[in-house]
Amino acid sequence: MAMAVKLSDNIVSEAQVMSKALNRSVAGQIEYWAKIGKIAEENPDLTYELIKNILVAQQEAQAGKLESYTFTKK
Repeated sequence: MAMAVKLSDNIVSEAQVMSKALNRSVAGQIEYWAKIGKIAEENPDLTYELIKNILVAQQEAQAGKLESYTFTKK
């Protein structure tokens, strides 16, 4: 469901810069920030880097790009 939301000029301006640098739409950049922020709030012990790597790993798994890992005993 799409909904119009009022955002500060500052947030929109920052999103415009980042969206161009990262090849996202402005809305896509703001949605990305919201997604990361939600995950960070729900998991305060996780770093941004770890959150990003988890999201990438989830997409790789959905795309079937998985590698087997074998645990070995020492």
